[in-house]
Amino acid sequence: MIILVDPDPEYIEYDPSLKKEVAIKKGAQGEINIILPNGKYHVKITDKKGKTIAYAPFNEEELGTAE
Repeated sequence: MIILVDPDPEYIEYDPSLKKEVAIKKGAQGEINIILPNGKYHVKITDKKGKTIAYAPFNEEELGTAE
């Protein structure tokens, strides 16, 4: 899936194995990790190689399908 908006930096959880934080912007790749009790999606954000770089919450309309 594609992230259609920039995530709120306050809610980004970076993967602890990263040596330095990477800027996450709209257009980043991800996949739904879990559905949160408030109805948002907890999304695993990955780099171009498929490695997990962070997790962040998004509303359904903030996510799109990858082509």
